[in-house]
Amino acid sequence: MRRTARLLALALALAAPAAFGGAQQYEVLSASVRASLASAVRDRAPVEIEDRETRLWIANLARRIAPRVGDEERARELLQLVHYEARRAGLDPQLVLAVIDVESQFRKYAVSVAGARGLMQVMPFWVKQIGTPSHDLFDWRTNVRYGCTILRFYLDRENGNMVNALERYNGSLGKPDYPKRVIRAWRTRWSDSAGFNVKR
Repeated sequence: MRRTARLLALALALAAPAAFGGAQQYEVLSASVRASLASAVRDRAPVEIEDRETRLWIANLARRIAPRVGDEERARELLQLVHYEARRAGLDPQLVLAVIDVESQFRKYAVSVAGARGLMQVMPFWVKQIGTPSHDLFDWRTNVRYGCTILRFYLDRENGNMVNALERYNGSLGKPDYPKRVIRAWRTRWSDSAGFNVKR
């Protein structure tokens, strides 16, 4: 059964059009950094959203994302996951939605020409560096967990410089096109000011 699921995922990945995602650059990480990132991707606590504001945020965006992921139930599941993982990594959930939008257009099985996979276009070398062989980058939770962890790592490395962190995330350091696209999507399609926030 597991082999069949993997073969199906591979077939869908090969059939899907290539994603915009670049290629995070492989680099040798210190043992302490690897251990810290590995710890961040291992935790599998249940995703729970209890506060009213977040539930309303999810409900408001679910209708908008539903056509991209299949239906409103799956959209709510993804938004709950994005909110949880973004907050866990100290990121704005709306920034994470912008990254997903630009990287894969919300396609679960997207594969870039460089081999980056899934919603947040994570390069497979990260699984070898900080994960375990059982980590499937086409699984929503695994992909968003890795993506948020990696983006947080790059933000910390760049002392909070969002443009540089996004360039590193995309493997395009020194090329401003990708960060401009993400920041534009963040501001115009996914930010509070874009009109999709909870009505207070």
